[in-house]
Amino acid sequence: MRNRRGRSRAVLAVVAAAVLGVAGCDAGGDPPDGGQGTKAKAQAAVWDRSPSSLAAVGDSITRGFDACAVLSDCPEVSWATGDSAEVDSLAVRLLGPTGAAEHSWNYAVTGARMADLPGQIGLAAAHAPQLLTVMVGANDACRSSLSAMTSVAGFRSDFEEALRTLRRTLPKTQVYVASVPNLKRLWSQGRTNPLGKQVWKLGICPSMLGDADAVDAAATKRRDAVENRVEAYNKVLGQVCATDVRCRFDGGAVFDYRFGTDQLSHWDWFHPSQDGQARLAAIAYRKVTS
Repeated sequence: MRNRRGRSRAVLAVVAAAVLGVAGCDAGGDPPDGGQGTKAKAQAAVWDRSPSSLAAVGDSITRGFDACAVLSDCPEVSWATGDSAEVDSLAVRLLGPTGAAEHSWNYAVTGARMADLPGQIGLAAAHAPQLLTVMVGANDACRSSLSAMTSVAGFRSDFEEALRTLRRTLPKTQVYVASVPNLKRLWSQGRTNPLGKQVWKLGICPSMLGDADAVDAAATKRRDAVENRVEAYNKVLGQVCATDVRCRFDGGAVFDYRFGTDQLSHWDWFHPSQDGQARLAAIAYRKVTS
């Protein structure tokens, strides 16, 4: 009798262990989704889809560079804060035209890299915006050579410092982070335009756009290296943003967007045109309000 009871208890122990294993250790230990479900629920609880003020930081794309005139900023058509009816910027969509004029600010700087972000955030923080938009990283890859590109580790360190700068003064400001565009896609579209290639020779993204017509093994390897670095930057943006419950990454939506010639500046055939800026605004609005 004692032997049968012992065997019964042993069988029950094995069954219980199997059930807990199939359940993914829900009775204790790490959650089966790696914590992503918990993080998503926490973010949903604090994320405000209707912020009342907005500040933008980043680079030439957010300044509307080459969207209105050659080699010139045109912030009125910025995807983030512009007042152009054709673009219908994120600020206008969220705040309305009057609200955007009074409660949105653009601190992006043409040519800026990730290392410049903490300084821009410091300026934006003076307004205590409820939403901060970030689009930066293209210039970290658009360098004079492959060796001059910002390292992935350096990019991560600079982004982490930027978020720390923000959180020291604005712990509850929401952050929307746009991915770095696919620079190789922009090259493939713009290289068919003779005017664009002449403007590229002035020094626009030489690591990708240099020797624009070359398609030999060396040129292909160089462009692939730039593309790989951009993909690594986007991975960093997603990972670092995921550590902050009030930060939303676009999931690669800007990188994945297939810019065509209508969405590229007809001055340099690389930066977004006003139509391209409108597409960026639409992507941002979807992500911020989802």
